[in-house]
Amino acid sequence: MKEEVLSYAIHDVTPYINWIYFFHAWGFQLRFSAIANIHGCDVCRASWLTTFPEEERSKAAEAMQLFKEANRMLNQLDEDYQVHVIYQLREANSDGDNILMEGTPFPLLRQQTPHTDNSPYLCLSDFIRPLSSGKQDTIGLFAATCDGEIEALYENDPYKRMLVQTLADRLAEAATEKVHEYVRKTAWGYAKDENLTIPDLLVEKYQGIRPAVGYPSLPDQSIIFLLNQLLKMERIGITLTESGAMSPHASVSGLMIAHPSSHYFAVGKIGDDQLEDYARRRGMQVSEIRKFLLANLKL
Repeated sequence: MKEEVLSYAIHDVTPYINWIYFFHAWGFQLRFSAIANIHGCDVCRASWLTTFPEEERSKAAEAMQLFKEANRMLNQLDEDYQVHVIYQLREANSDGDNILMEGTPFPLLRQQTPHTDNSPYLCLSDFIRPLSSGKQDTIGLFAATCDGEIEALYENDPYKRMLVQTLADRLAEAATEKVHEYVRKTAWGYAKDENLTIPDLLVEKYQGIRPAVGYPSLPDQSIIFLLNQLLKMERIGITLTESGAMSPHASVSGLMIAHPSSHYFAVGKIGDDQLEDYARRRGMQVSEIRKFLLANLKL
């Protein structure tokens, strides 16, 4: 197993921020997030405003001002706070719908709703070399978070509080983007010759995927407890609630998979048969696991 615990200065991860999701959190449509790609001089910004119809320019001006204030906030945070990441690279093989990580089973869910194109039912374990091959594969685990104190700032200023919280969310995600690039090119090194720009990274042109806990291909939030047993996230300040939520809120965790054909998908709806099998593989009662998978259960 290979493991590193890293701390990044905020200015080191800021270039990896996906501003589309920041502006989405503030209710702006996609086209307004393009301000993040405009040179900061007044002439360039004024020119950008003229690309909008007259009736949209006030909204574009709001986006411009928000972006300006966000960058000012990032500069302030950079003086006192950091973003923290832990990752592990573990030997792994797939065994049916489980991934075996150095002997530890990591149960997963498989698609069960028929596809109109008759494509196969996918599980993340499909992208890991099977145990029957006799050859070891590798899988990455990760978690990232901002200093917890960030979320407590500006408790008496609702606007600044929302600004700092939405930025903290983006910084945690940006840190995972940065560490994933480092893992691909150096620590794991399966893409040593990768030469992508940050815009390329943000549209996922790299080889492999980084499914996060709670997302469509890894929908069971309770899997965070198993991930935590392996990563020991408290080392970077992350604790878990009884429901599996991470604290600080501006935290993210998941897997890194390198297979060239790996891609994101939604597990979607599953039947009681798979629920029972999954509960058995997790060593949990069906009633206990059911509450974590309500959105995925067939009625």
